[in-house]
Amino acid sequence: MKIGYTSGVFDLFHVGHLALLEKASRDCDFLIVAVCSDKLAFDLKGRKPIIPFEDRFRIISSLKCVNRVICKAVDDEFLMAKSVQANVVFKGDDWKATQKWLVLEKKFKAEGIKVKFFPYTQKVSSSSIRKELGL
Repeated sequence: MKIGYTSGVFDLFHVGHLALLEKASRDCDFLIVAVCSDKLAFDLKGRKPIIPFEDRFRIISSLKCVNRVICKAVDDEFLMAKSVQANVVFKGDDWKATQKWLVLEKKFKAEGIKVKFFPYTQKVSSSSIRKELGL
């Protein structure tokens, strides 16, 4: 069985988030999505999410393309993917060739875990929505 894994903050959920999750779902048999805790989201982004963790978790859980949702409390994609026995990891291609993901790709490959990057949705992002709202 092909077990897929992806993660995100998923603040101000938008069509770019949905597109990534739908594509990931089509490319595996069982999709597990890790939603960043409020603390981890703050640590990663330097700002508190607008939508609280419990609501973001509920939104992702309600999607028919997602089979399981877990909390991501640590910034360790390798550990998280291994803990759910994923054999494919999905990420937006805005992360491709970053130092962090070059290292992660090697670690995943050594464990037989495939990494698949999907095109980043250019027209919308949580950051662009925040900017438009003046937040």
